[in-house]
Amino acid sequence: MGMSVTISVATEQDAEQIFRLQYLCFQSEAALYGNYRIDPLVQSLDSVRQELASDCVFVARLGEEVVGSVRGALTEDGAAAIGKLCVHPRLQGHGIGARLLRAAESALAEERGAKRFRLFTGHRSEGNLRLYRRVGYETVGTSKGADGVPMIVLEKPASTYATTA
Repeated sequence: MGMSVTISVATEQDAEQIFRLQYLCFQSEAALYGNYRIDPLVQSLDSVRQELASDCVFVARLGEEVVGSVRGALTEDGAAAIGKLCVHPRLQGHGIGARLLRAAESALAEERGAKRFRLFTGHRSEGNLRLYRRVGYETVGTSKGADGVPMIVLEKPASTYATTA
């Protein structure tokens, strides 16, 4: 398969595609926890639009189609929280998630001055955990999501992000 997937900053026009993609991608996550009220599934289109306006949002495109997305925002303590990383099920396993993550990390460090990156993922989400650990994240604790799912908190210092695209 010719993987001519490009990574770019998301625009307002991408809101609906991101909204639909997120809904599709997080079905498997919801099934894993038997919880269909997880945040990415109950988020409104308006809320996605607000995040596009304020946060650091990247998309992966295959032609005109948005096939992946990630969001990042600076938190009070100088860390950047990265979340809602998703790649279309038919395109998983091609390194798109890692490319999206790298794009978000670079932008958050260089443009927004993040000192470290923080991710939250469900305790059973093996695929996510493998990816995050492979790109240098380490578990720093646990927390419970607003939806009741036990989350693993991972972090890495911003100084370690891969500057090579």
